[in-house]
Amino acid sequence: MPVFGVIDKEARGHVVTAILIALVAMAFTAVSYGRMARAYPQGGSAFTYVGRELHAGAGYFVGWAMVLDYVVNPLICTIWSSKAVENFFPALPYPLLVIAFALLFTGLNLRGVETSALINALLAAGLGVVIVAFGIAAVHYVLQLHLAGAALTKPFYDPATWSTRAVFSGTAIAVLTYIGFDGISTLTDEAHEPQHTIPRAIVATCLITGVLAALEVYLAQLAWPAGKPFPDVDTAYVHVSGQVGGALLFGVVNVSLLVATIGSGMASHLGAARLLFAMGRDGALPRKLFGALDPNSRIPANNVLIIGAIVLAGGLAFSYELGAELLNFGALIAFMGVNLAAAVNAWREGRWANWYAIALALLGLLVCFVIWTYLGTTAKAVGSIWALLGIALYLVRRKATAFTP
Repeated sequence: MPVFGVIDKEARGHVVTAILIALVAMAFTAVSYGRMARAYPQGGSAFTYVGRELHAGAGYFVGWAMVLDYVVNPLICTIWSSKAVENFFPALPYPLLVIAFALLFTGLNLRGVETSALINALLAAGLGVVIVAFGIAAVHYVLQLHLAGAALTKPFYDPATWSTRAVFSGTAIAVLTYIGFDGISTLTDEAHEPQHTIPRAIVATCLITGVLAALEVYLAQLAWPAGKPFPDVDTAYVHVSGQVGGALLFGVVNVSLLVATIGSGMASHLGAARLLFAMGRDGALPRKLFGALDPNSRIPANNVLIIGAIVLAGGLAFSYELGAELLNFGALIAFMGVNLAAAVNAWREGRWANWYAIALALLGLLVCFVIWTYLGTTAKAVGSIWALLGIALYLVRRKATAFTP
């Protein structure tokens, strides 16, 4: 829902098509994650899989790309949360809201405030109710429009606005819809029969996400008149909710997404800080700065403050679209790495006898690469600078290690 308006703008109204094309890439990638989870059932991630199957340096590069995801995630949550509050209080200055949310995420994480599993479960259930409520209101509204024929297929293909390049540009952003399914691969230590359950869970999560997302945006596109501009692109879905359900549904969806985004922003902020701590502890980053823990809270306070500063600066300088593309820049690099590792693993396991598994993994690599090429120029430039910084840190680390007694 939060990224709906941005995809709509980039794909010229073909949000459903962009979501489904992204699903193809993510489905191939999910299968590759499943294969690697079976090969390394002790728990892992893209960093682990690529590092063990290909080369430690390749694993480091993929891990560095994932750091970009962690750092940008709280940034885009800050941007979206600020826009959501503006829907209720348009007179409040946007920069003031960005500062407020950056301070909120930083302050709560410095105090070690984390949501419990029960609160997360209740939040997920509440959001499910909101999705159902929107679905009922949207179906009722669309039925009153008496749409038929080509009008029902326009969200998939509208010859008047179709552009292959535009659709793939939207797809490059639509990947954000699926971000997170790969995290299931880290839960193998807690899972029962992880060789079987983890691969199934990864693929099922990816497919269910794609189907639900496609249904949500299909209803939204039918309900919102084609060509009519959104009052705010970043919170477009909230305005669609108001179209189909009035002020009440507008408020419910806006508040629900705001609460969910705040929770996601807090968690990703702390996740980024802990990831930087792990890299500092291992010597990949300066240990005194990044590898330090607060003796009382056991929180990597330095890193929380650093991420807070990045969130604040990025929230004031970046658009939501640029932030989403930057996040996907790192994610797609990690996904390409996992697909390549899965292809190599299948080859080592059975050579040409595993041609089907090799082909699926290579197709996943190819589709992810094609989508990656359609990211915006600015996102690719900033992401490339980040990648070069990671390579430089890796080379410095190797040189320092080589001369350490």
